Amino acid sequence: MPLPVITTERLILRSFTLDDASELARVINAPEIATMTLNIPYPYPAQMAVDWINGLEERYLSGANVNFAITLRSTGEMGGSIGLVINPRHQHAEMGYWLAVPLWGKGYVTEAARACLEFGFETLGLHRIFAGHYARNPASGRVMQKMGMTYEGTFRQHLLKDGVFEDNVVYGILREDWERQKR
Repeated sequence: MPLPVITTERLILRSFTLDDASELARVINAPEIATMTLNIPYPYPAQMAVDWINGLEERYLSGANVNFAITLRSTGEMGGSIGLVINPRHQHAEMGYWLAVPLWGKGYVTEAARACLEFGFETLGLHRIFAGHYARNPASGRVMQKMGMTYEGTFRQHLLKDGVFEDNVVYGILREDWERQKR
């Protein structure tokens, strides 16, 4: 099953293609993004974008994860990514996202995240979706709250980023909670 295209009020969530590699490498190559994410380095090498995109379809078809390019409907500009790392045995997934710095604070991640939740629950049949953020990045926590997730706890010094142990603040939502909110 190919990855669907999801259209929201202001966004199109779609598959990445190799044509996106140079734009991805340009947009993601920002210290502000790297410092707030676990697996994005700065500087971000152009070949890393090619390698990552090349592996997406296999990871999606195997059920390991799904990643959407966040694009603006008005311009077609690729401005970020949102995805789910799936654990089929437990029917849950961890959501992760990043957005180009000039697009921060405009509600795009919240809009994309709500669409990704719907995809996870309705299309993938997940039972639970969760996400975490560094304690020093409360803006990401506000996104999680806006999409209806509940604070579940803080794992103290849980993640190692650039030689520093970071607190991981975790939010989650169950399918039943999401269905109730939808009504």
